[in-house]
Amino acid sequence: MLELRDLDVHYDGVHALRGLSLTVGPGEIVALLGNNGAGKTTTLSAASGLVRPSGGAVTFDGRDITREKAHKIAALGLVHVPEGRRVFSTLTVHENLQLGGYLVRDHAEIRRRVDRVYDVMPRLAERRAQQGGTLSGGEQQLLAIGRAMVTGPRLLLLDEPSMGLAPLIVASVMETIAQINAEGTSVLLVEQNAVAALKIAHRGYVMENGACVLQGSAAELREDTRVAEAYLGG
Repeated sequence: MLELRDLDVHYDGVHALRGLSLTVGPGEIVALLGNNGAGKTTTLSAASGLVRPSGGAVTFDGRDITREKAHKIAALGLVHVPEGRRVFSTLTVHENLQLGGYLVRDHAEIRRRVDRVYDVMPRLAERRAQQGGTLSGGEQQLLAIGRAMVTGPRLLLLDEPSMGLAPLIVASVMETIAQINAEGTSVLLVEQNAVAALKIAHRGYVMENGACVLQGSAAELREDTRVAEAYLGG
């Protein structure tokens, strides 16, 4: 579904991605692991059109989108939930979700998708009239994911969804991601919490200095001593 091939990204004098290649297949959750500064966020930004690669190619469902604009990439079904949630703080939960349907012309379809989000995330249904900025961190993360779901993603790019959340809330967010995937949406998941990510992922890549240095099934990465020492607490 998604292929990044020999991708290079330069900005602000930094060579952020160095010949990076990875794939995400239909129905997969693929975890992207690595320390701060490894290039994980840049990888998602390059895939979604927010950052322009200086070399290599991005292909989505067989279509070259390397030079495509970000909003057109989103319309194709590749939807990015950036780090930090970025909810509209003065709008209600319901209004935030409706904005996820900005590219959808059919208002009945937007209502159907919003209702589906409420089914999957009943906490948001309870908060539907509450301003986004008054939600807890975990609720804001669910809202950011829910808003992306209204866009109609075939592939969801998630950047650090567990950041700043308590362990029980992290588990809830990961369960929601797994449920979304089980219903047919592929996921490329950037996550510092490698333990949580590898519990729900099918495969994973480990990044260092802008390149992938290790890849394998989630089970293989969990058992790899290098991954365990660096990312799984030994």
